[in-house]
Amino acid sequence: MIIETRMSESGHWYTKLGDPAYTVIGSNGRVRNTTLRDAKKMGLLPSVTTIMKSAASPGLEAWKLNQMMLAALTLPRVDGESEESFIKRVQQDSKEQARAAAERGTQVHEAIERFFDGQIQADALPYLEPVYKKVEEAFGILNWSAEKSFASGEFAGKVDLHSMDGEGVVIDFKTKEFTSETLDKAQGFDEHLMQLSAYRVGLEIPQARCANVFVSVTEPGLVVVKEWTQEELSKGWGMFQALKTYWFIKTGL
Repeated sequence: MIIETRMSESGHWYTKLGDPAYTVIGSNGRVRNTTLRDAKKMGLLPSVTTIMKSAASPGLEAWKLNQMMLAALTLPRVDGESEESFIKRVQQDSKEQARAAAERGTQVHEAIERFFDGQIQADALPYLEPVYKKVEEAFGILNWSAEKSFASGEFAGKVDLHSMDGEGVVIDFKTKEFTSETLDKAQGFDEHLMQLSAYRVGLEIPQARCANVFVSVTEPGLVVVKEWTQEELSKGWGMFQALKTYWFIKTGL
């Protein structure tokens, strides 16, 4: 069974060496998403985000609910249409809107990572330069490594940006729809805290400074840096460890 490295939506898996194993070649010769069953057979490790899905994500759920409400308010009713059919159309429309927003965010996110890896995407410059400036203001001029994957005992992952200089710095980029008037949307949640705390342990820089960098996809150039305190990160690590224990017991991996 040959391991592929293409991203999947069902969950992220890694080898014990830290190599991505998001998909596999099935018995029919076709690429498919890696499953829990595959992971058990192949000795793969779950990603930090896969483990974190064991807990609810209030921010994400609230956003999904808002998308659903907007779809319900803006979609015109069809004469004679049943409520069941209308609800299905609302659900489908909200998913399409969410998919479009996710794709736009992913494009900006990838351009930022490539920028720190020395690849400049000209059409993304309005996003790139402000991000670099904010990161430099917060942490200084460091040697950065983008999209670094790791494996650490029972879990693995891929980090957006980190530096081993000094005690280390770990950064996770979040592309969001917010403006100068809605900066409250650029705030950190427990899942962000847990993710970063697990990443710094996985990278073997347990005292590293950690931050989420929120990048607006609706107002190019608007960037907010949220650095977590060491006390908050210790709390996040404790929460992640509890989830990890629950996840392994539940899955039987």
